[in-house]
Amino acid sequence: MAKKGKKKGLRTLLVIVGGVIVVVAAVVYYFLFSSMTGKDKPQYVFIDSDDNIDSIYVKVQKESRSHPMKAFRWLCSISSYPEHIKVGKYALEPDYGAYDVFVRMKSGDQATVHLYIPSVRTTERLAELIAKRMLFSKDDLLAELDNPTACKKYGFDTATVMCMFIPNTYDIYWDNTAQQFLERMKKESDRFWKGDREEQAKKIGLTPIEVITLASIVNEETAKVDEMPKVAGLYMNRLHKDMLLQADPTVKFAHKNFGAKRIYKRMLTIDNPYNTYKYKGLPPGPIRNPEQAAIDAVLNYTHHDYLYMCAKEDFSGYHNFATTFAEHERNADRYAKALNERGIK
Repeated sequence: MAKKGKKKGLRTLLVIVGGVIVVVAAVVYYFLFSSMTGKDKPQYVFIDSDDNIDSIYVKVQKESRSHPMKAFRWLCSISSYPEHIKVGKYALEPDYGAYDVFVRMKSGDQATVHLYIPSVRTTERLAELIAKRMLFSKDDLLAELDNPTACKKYGFDTATVMCMFIPNTYDIYWDNTAQQFLERMKKESDRFWKGDREEQAKKIGLTPIEVITLASIVNEETAKVDEMPKVAGLYMNRLHKDMLLQADPTVKFAHKNFGAKRIYKRMLTIDNPYNTYKYKGLPPGPIRNPEQAAIDAVLNYTHHDYLYMCAKEDFSGYHNFATTFAEHERNADRYAKALNERGIK
């Protein structure tokens, strides 16, 4: 009887201990490993150099449920993290608990920014859009883009540095400096050109910078991807014949009047190296960082005899092309009449 009693007591004790272990494990999991946000999409916390542990608590708490937040505070309090805060963008994934978030923030295991580089006309606009997604400021980036010495380091000058920004989406760390960001853009630019594109540029007798400069004009002339190679071929014909390019978008760029609907004769006299009605050849640099479709259109331009183009009078976005100036004048007259009928000045 005594032995049976002892065995029964031992079983009871084991059940109790097992139950305690299960409860403790459940509590530990609940506080340390259950979803910190309770949401089905990642949330992000941005920590900069001005943050201290208290401001970090505020930022994390905005995205956290109450019980994981208590665990996060406790983990921070028993570690050296408050004295060794690491700047960066940190993800709170749906399945991350307080422990997961703490470990990543303590080790500096950042999430990347999916940074889209758009096609824009000026470095000012480019810097403004990029700085909205990064830790560095617009002024930090412009200081590099406007610096001849900095541009030369990447193989450009202040007029051509826009060539380095190929429109695309890039995964970049939020806390990169402006210099680190530009180094990454240079690598992406080199990767873009290496191989077939570089060889094709040689075949058509242009450097990558010249290709992008011409592509920027093509990109401004037409939004129709299927028409871009034809437009590129027209300008290649003019270059080969040593003719003025006479590209209206370069006149807009020279005047910094990007919203102009019409180009008047008085606008063509501006003494500016970007005015291709006055100066032969390509302008000093691109008038925007063109889309990849425009770059590839130049590299694979259509061979034809056209020397002139004018927007179609149906406002379809396409153009009428001509081999003679007389034919071009008739196209231009039809377009001017259509503008006048619509009251477009």
